[in-house]
Amino acid sequence: MRYFDVFNGDADGICALHQLRLAAPRPEAHLITGVKRNIKLLEGPALNQAEAGDEITVLDISMSSNHAALLELLKRGCLVFYVDHHFSGDIPDTPLLSAHIDPAPEVCTSMIVDRLLSGRYRPWAVAAAFGDNLHEAARHTAAGLNLSESELDALRELGELLNYNGYGAVMDDLHFRPDELYQALHPFTDPFDFIAESEALSRLRQGYENDMERARDCAPLEENEAGRIYQFPAASWSKRVAGVFINERAREREDLAHALLVDNGDNTLMVSVRAPLTNRQGADALCLNFPTGGGRRAAAGINALPEEQSHRFARKFIEVFAS
Repeated sequence: MRYFDVFNGDADGICALHQLRLAAPRPEAHLITGVKRNIKLLEGPALNQAEAGDEITVLDISMSSNHAALLELLKRGCLVFYVDHHFSGDIPDTPLLSAHIDPAPEVCTSMIVDRLLSGRYRPWAVAAAFGDNLHEAARHTAAGLNLSESELDALRELGELLNYNGYGAVMDDLHFRPDELYQALHPFTDPFDFIAESEALSRLRQGYENDMERARDCAPLEENEAGRIYQFPAASWSKRVAGVFINERAREREDLAHALLVDNGDNTLMVSVRAPLTNRQGADALCLNFPTGGGRRAAAGINALPEEQSHRFARKFIEVFAS
Protein backbone atom coordinates (compact mmCIF):
# COMPACT_ATOMS: atom_id res chain seq x y z
CA MET A 1 0.00 0.00 0.00
CA ARG A 2 1.21 3.49 -0.89
CA TYR A 3 -0.04 6.91 0.18
CA PHE A 4 -0.48 9.97 -2.01
CA ASP A 5 -1.36 13.45 -0.71
CA VAL A 6 -2.73 15.65 -3.52
CA PHE A 7 -3.33 19.28 -2.61
CA ASN A 8 -3.76 22.72 -4.12
CA GLY A 9 -0.65 24.86 -3.75
CA ASP A 10 -2.40 27.75 -1.97
CA ALA A 11 -3.03 28.52 1.71
CA ASP A 12 -6.20 26.44 1.82
CA GLY A 13 -4.66 23.32 0.30
CA ILE A 14 -1.52 23.53 2.43
CA CYS A 15 -3.35 24.19 5.70
CA ALA A 16 -5.93 21.49 5.00
CA LEU A 17 -3.19 18.89 4.50
CA HIS A 18 -1.25 20.18 7.51
CA GLN A 19 -4.25 19.69 9.81
CA LEU A 20 -4.87 16.17 8.52
CA ARG A 21 -1.24 15.12 8.87
CA LEU A 22 -0.94 16.55 12.36
CA ALA A 23 -3.87 14.29 13.26
CA ALA A 24 -2.72 11.29 11.20
CA PRO A 25 0.97 11.53 10.21
CA ARG A 26 2.02 9.94 6.95
CA PRO A 27 5.66 10.91 6.41
CA GLU A 28 5.97 8.31 3.66
CA ALA A 29 3.20 9.90 1.53
CA HIS A 30 4.05 11.13 -1.95
CA LEU A 31 3.23 14.86 -2.19
CA ILE A 32 1.52 16.00 -5.38
CA THR A 33 0.79 19.71 -5.85
CA GLY A 34 1.33 22.66 -8.19
CA VAL A 35 0.71 26.35 -8.64
CA LYS A 36 -2.69 27.52 -7.47
CA ARG A 37 -4.23 27.43 -10.95
CA ASN A 38 -3.07 23.86 -11.57
CA ILE A 39 -6.22 22.08 -10.43
CA LYS A 40 -6.10 18.94 -12.62
CA LEU A 41 -3.65 17.27 -10.30
CA LEU A 42 -5.17 13.79 -10.54
CA GLU A 43 -4.16 13.66 -14.20
CA GLY A 44 -0.46 14.00 -13.46
CA PRO A 45 2.10 11.25 -14.11
CA ALA A 46 2.74 10.71 -10.39
CA LEU A 47 -0.55 8.81 -10.08
CA ASN A 48 -0.19 6.72 -13.23
CA GLN A 49 1.12 3.77 -11.21
CA ALA A 50 -1.41 4.00 -8.39
CA GLU A 51 -3.09 0.63 -7.90
CA ALA A 52 -5.63 -1.26 -5.80
CA GLY A 53 -5.30 -0.55 -2.10
CA ASP A 54 -3.30 2.66 -2.49
CA GLU A 55 -4.76 5.53 -0.44
CA ILE A 56 -5.09 8.92 -2.09
CA THR A 57 -6.02 12.07 -0.16
CA VAL A 58 -7.26 14.93 -2.38
CA LEU A 59 -7.65 18.46 -1.01
CA ASP A 60 -8.93 21.71 -2.47
CA ILE A 61 -9.14 20.80 -6.16
CA SER A 62 -12.39 20.57 -8.10
CA MET A 63 -13.80 17.06 -8.40
CA SER A 64 -15.60 18.16 -11.56
CA SER A 65 -12.30 19.14 -13.22
CA ASN A 66 -10.74 15.82 -12.18
CA HIS A 67 -13.75 13.60 -12.78
CA ALA A 68 -12.34 11.33 -15.49
CA ALA A 69 -9.04 10.83 -13.62
CA LEU A 70 -10.92 10.13 -10.38
CA LEU A 71 -13.06 7.49 -12.07
CA GLU A 72 -9.91 5.82 -13.43
CA LEU A 73 -8.31 5.70 -9.96
CA LEU A 74 -11.47 4.22 -8.47
CA LYS A 75 -11.65 1.69 -11.30
CA ARG A 76 -8.16 0.53 -10.36
CA GLY A 77 -9.31 -0.01 -6.77
CA CYS A 78 -7.64 3.00 -5.15
CA LEU A 79 -9.13 4.34 -1.90
CA VAL A 80 -9.81 8.07 -2.25
CA PHE A 81 -10.49 10.57 0.56
CA TYR A 82 -11.68 13.80 -1.08
CA VAL A 83 -12.27 17.15 0.66
CA ASP A 84 -13.14 20.29 -1.31
CA HIS A 85 -15.29 23.41 -1.51
CA HIS A 86 -15.56 23.76 -5.30
CA PHE A 87 -18.33 22.56 -7.62
CA SER A 88 -18.12 18.77 -7.68
CA GLY A 89 -20.46 17.63 -10.42
CA ASP A 90 -21.68 14.07 -10.02
CA ILE A 91 -20.00 12.37 -7.05
CA PRO A 92 -19.22 8.70 -7.82
CA ASP A 93 -21.24 6.31 -5.67
CA THR A 94 -18.70 3.77 -4.45
CA PRO A 95 -17.38 2.65 -1.05
CA LEU A 96 -13.88 3.37 -2.38
CA LEU A 97 -14.59 7.12 -2.24
CA SER A 98 -15.07 9.15 0.95
CA ALA A 99 -16.18 12.60 -0.25
CA HIS A 100 -16.64 15.67 1.93
CA ILE A 101 -17.79 18.47 -0.37
CA ASP A 102 -19.30 21.81 0.65
CA PRO A 103 -19.44 24.49 -2.08
CA ALA A 104 -21.03 27.16 0.15
CA PRO A 105 -19.44 30.56 -0.62
CA GLU A 106 -18.36 31.14 3.00
CA VAL A 107 -16.54 27.80 3.33
CA CYS A 108 -13.02 26.72 2.40
CA THR A 109 -11.47 23.25 2.38
CA SER A 110 -9.53 23.83 5.60
CA MET A 111 -12.79 24.67 7.37
CA ILE A 112 -14.26 21.35 6.21
CA VAL A 113 -11.18 19.54 7.53
CA ASP A 114 -11.56 21.50 10.78
CA ARG A 115 -15.09 20.09 11.12
CA LEU A 116 -13.85 16.55 10.48
CA LEU A 117 -11.21 16.99 13.20
CA SER A 118 -13.63 18.68 15.63
CA GLY A 119 -11.52 21.84 15.75
CA ARG A 120 -8.36 20.10 16.91
CA TYR A 121 -6.02 22.39 14.93
CA ARG A 122 -8.42 25.25 14.33
CA PRO A 123 -5.93 28.18 14.15
CA TRP A 124 -4.63 26.72 10.88
CA ALA A 125 -8.17 26.70 9.46
CA VAL A 126 -8.53 30.34 10.51
CA ALA A 127 -5.33 31.24 8.64
CA ALA A 128 -6.54 29.37 5.55
CA ALA A 129 -9.90 31.16 5.59
CA PHE A 130 -8.14 34.52 5.76
CA GLY A 131 -5.95 33.41 2.86
CA ASP A 132 -9.05 32.55 0.82
CA ASN A 133 -10.40 36.08 1.46
CA LEU A 134 -13.09 34.73 3.79
CA HIS A 135 -12.40 37.23 6.55
CA GLU A 136 -15.82 37.07 8.18
CA ALA A 137 -15.77 33.27 8.10
CA ALA A 138 -12.25 33.30 9.53
CA ARG A 139 -13.33 35.41 12.48
CA HIS A 140 -16.39 33.24 13.02
CA THR A 141 -14.21 30.12 12.95
CA ALA A 142 -11.85 31.74 15.46
CA ALA A 143 -14.67 32.45 17.92
CA GLY A 144 -13.96 30.57 21.12
CA LEU A 145 -10.19 30.51 20.63
CA ASN A 146 -9.84 33.68 22.73
CA LEU A 147 -7.42 35.24 20.27
CA SER A 148 -6.42 38.88 20.53
CA GLU A 149 -6.71 41.26 17.58
CA SER A 150 -2.94 41.09 17.11
CA GLU A 151 -3.10 37.28 17.00
CA LEU A 152 -5.91 37.40 14.45
CA ASP A 153 -3.85 39.84 12.40
CA ALA A 154 -0.91 37.43 12.55
CA LEU A 155 -3.08 34.55 11.28
CA ARG A 156 -4.47 36.81 8.56
CA GLU A 157 -0.98 37.70 7.38
CA LEU A 158 0.07 34.02 7.51
CA GLY A 159 -2.89 32.97 5.37
CA GLU A 160 -2.40 35.77 2.89
CA LEU A 161 1.33 35.08 2.52
CA LEU A 162 0.79 31.34 2.03
CA ASN A 163 -1.84 32.17 -0.57
CA TYR A 164 0.38 34.75 -2.24
CA ASN A 165 3.08 32.14 -2.74
CA GLY A 166 0.74 29.89 -4.74
CA TYR A 167 0.12 32.31 -7.60
CA GLY A 168 2.16 31.94 -10.76
CA ALA A 169 1.99 30.42 -14.21
CA VAL A 170 4.78 27.93 -13.44
CA MET A 171 6.69 26.82 -10.36
CA ASP A 172 9.59 29.15 -11.21
CA ASP A 173 7.29 32.14 -10.62
CA LEU A 174 6.90 31.15 -6.96
CA HIS A 175 9.20 31.92 -4.05
CA PHE A 176 8.77 28.33 -2.80
CA ARG A 177 7.38 25.16 -4.32
CA PRO A 178 4.12 24.47 -2.42
CA ASP A 179 5.37 21.06 -1.26
CA GLU A 180 8.51 22.72 0.14
CA LEU A 181 6.41 25.34 1.91
CA TYR A 182 4.18 22.63 3.37
CA GLN A 183 7.23 20.75 4.63
CA ALA A 184 8.61 23.96 6.15
CA LEU A 185 5.50 24.56 8.26
CA HIS A 186 4.63 20.94 9.03
CA PRO A 187 6.92 20.60 12.09
CA PHE A 188 4.87 23.35 13.78
CA THR A 189 1.68 22.40 15.60
CA ASP A 190 1.14 26.01 16.66
CA PRO A 191 1.01 28.54 13.80
CA PHE A 192 2.29 31.27 16.10
CA ASP A 193 5.53 29.33 16.54
CA PHE A 194 5.87 29.10 12.77
CA ILE A 195 5.20 32.83 12.46
CA ALA A 196 7.86 33.64 15.05
CA GLU A 197 10.56 31.27 13.84
CA SER A 198 10.17 30.71 10.10
CA GLU A 199 12.75 32.14 7.72
CA ALA A 200 10.44 31.14 4.87
CA LEU A 201 7.73 33.45 6.14
CA SER A 202 10.19 36.35 6.39
CA ARG A 203 11.16 35.80 2.76
CA LEU A 204 7.51 35.72 1.69
CA ARG A 205 6.78 38.89 3.65
CA GLN A 206 9.57 40.79 1.89
CA GLY A 207 8.55 39.49 -1.53
CA TYR A 208 4.93 40.39 -0.87
CA GLU A 209 5.78 43.95 0.13
CA ASN A 210 7.88 44.48 -2.99
CA ASP A 211 5.27 43.01 -5.34
CA MET A 212 2.34 44.86 -3.77
CA GLU A 213 4.16 48.18 -4.02
CA ARG A 214 4.27 47.68 -7.79
CA ALA A 215 0.69 46.45 -7.98
CA ARG A 216 -0.80 49.34 -6.03
CA ASP A 217 0.67 51.78 -8.54
CA CYS A 218 -1.65 50.35 -11.23
CA ALA A 219 -4.88 52.27 -11.83
CA PRO A 220 -8.03 50.45 -13.00
CA LEU A 221 -8.12 49.67 -16.71
CA GLU A 222 -11.89 50.13 -16.56
CA GLU A 223 -14.30 51.24 -13.85
CA ASN A 224 -18.09 51.13 -14.21
CA GLU A 225 -21.31 50.40 -12.34
CA ALA A 226 -20.45 46.71 -12.15
CA GLY A 227 -16.99 47.08 -10.68
CA ARG A 228 -13.32 47.55 -11.49
CA ILE A 229 -11.07 45.76 -13.98
CA TYR A 230 -7.28 45.90 -13.66
CA GLN A 231 -4.53 44.67 -15.96
CA PHE A 232 -0.92 43.73 -15.15
CA PRO A 233 2.00 43.16 -17.53
CA ALA A 234 3.72 39.85 -18.27
CA ALA A 235 6.04 39.49 -15.28
CA SER A 236 6.59 37.02 -12.46
CA TRP A 237 5.62 39.61 -9.85
CA SER A 238 2.29 40.15 -11.64
CA LYS A 239 1.39 36.48 -11.40
CA ARG A 240 2.60 36.14 -7.81
CA VAL A 241 0.55 39.03 -6.50
CA ALA A 242 -2.58 38.55 -8.61
CA GLY A 243 -4.75 36.80 -6.03
CA VAL A 244 -3.75 38.87 -3.03
CA PHE A 245 -4.12 42.15 -4.95
CA ILE A 246 -7.61 41.39 -6.26
CA ASN A 247 -8.69 40.20 -2.79
CA GLU A 248 -7.44 43.48 -1.30
CA ARG A 249 -9.34 45.52 -3.89
CA ALA A 250 -12.48 43.46 -3.23
CA ARG A 251 -12.30 44.25 0.48
CA GLU A 252 -11.70 47.93 -0.32
CA ARG A 253 -15.04 48.17 -2.20
CA GLU A 254 -17.26 45.33 -0.97
CA ASP A 255 -20.18 46.46 -3.12
CA LEU A 256 -18.30 46.06 -6.41
CA ALA A 257 -17.10 43.12 -8.48
CA HIS A 258 -13.43 43.02 -9.42
CA ALA A 259 -11.34 41.44 -12.16
CA LEU A 260 -7.62 41.31 -12.81
CA LEU A 261 -6.16 40.44 -16.21
CA VAL A 262 -2.51 39.38 -16.22
CA ASP A 263 -0.62 39.11 -19.50
CA ASN A 264 0.64 35.53 -19.90
CA GLY A 265 3.15 36.61 -22.55
CA ASP A 266 1.63 34.35 -25.21
CA ASN A 267 -1.30 36.49 -26.44
CA THR A 268 -3.50 35.21 -23.61
CA LEU A 269 -4.50 36.65 -20.25
CA MET A 270 -4.80 35.00 -16.85
CA VAL A 271 -7.99 36.34 -15.27
CA SER A 272 -8.99 36.49 -11.60
CA VAL A 273 -12.58 37.47 -10.73
CA ARG A 274 -14.12 38.33 -7.37
CA ALA A 275 -17.87 38.79 -6.92
CA PRO A 276 -18.95 41.64 -4.61
CA LEU A 277 -18.37 40.66 -0.99
CA THR A 278 -21.89 41.88 -0.27
CA ASN A 279 -23.30 39.40 -2.83
CA ARG A 280 -20.92 36.47 -3.34
CA GLN A 281 -22.22 35.05 -6.59
CA GLY A 282 -21.67 35.32 -10.33
CA ALA A 283 -17.91 34.83 -10.63
CA ASP A 284 -18.20 31.25 -11.86
CA ALA A 285 -21.07 32.13 -14.20
CA LEU A 286 -18.89 34.78 -15.81
CA CYS A 287 -15.74 32.69 -16.17
CA LEU A 288 -17.51 29.60 -17.49
CA ASN A 289 -18.39 31.60 -20.62
CA PHE A 290 -14.78 31.18 -21.70
CA PRO A 291 -12.55 28.14 -22.35
CA THR A 292 -10.19 27.41 -19.41
CA GLY A 293 -12.60 29.26 -17.09
CA GLY A 294 -14.01 27.92 -13.83
CA GLY A 295 -14.17 28.38 -10.08
CA ARG A 296 -16.70 29.19 -7.39
CA ARG A 297 -19.59 31.64 -7.18
CA ALA A 298 -17.57 34.08 -5.09
CA ALA A 299 -14.17 33.68 -6.75
CA ALA A 300 -13.28 32.28 -10.15
CA GLY A 301 -10.79 32.66 -12.96
CA ILE A 302 -9.75 31.98 -16.53
CA ASN A 303 -6.31 30.48 -17.11
CA ALA A 304 -5.80 31.60 -20.71
CA LEU A 305 -8.24 34.17 -22.11
CA PRO A 306 -7.27 35.04 -25.72
CA GLU A 307 -6.39 38.74 -25.85
CA GLU A 308 -8.90 39.33 -28.65
CA GLN A 309 -11.68 38.24 -26.25
CA SER A 310 -10.81 40.81 -23.58
CA HIS A 311 -13.51 43.22 -24.79
CA ARG A 312 -16.09 40.41 -24.75
CA PHE A 313 -14.98 39.61 -21.21
CA ALA A 314 -15.50 43.25 -20.17
CA ARG A 315 -19.02 43.21 -21.64
CA LYS A 316 -19.88 39.96 -19.87
CA PHE A 317 -18.46 41.38 -16.64
CA ILE A 318 -21.00 44.21 -16.83
CA GLU A 319 -23.84 41.84 -17.81
CA VAL A 320 -23.23 39.59 -14.82
CA PHE A 321 -22.53 42.16 -12.14
CA ALA A 322 -24.24 45.44 -13.12
CA SER A 323 -27.57 44.27 -11.71
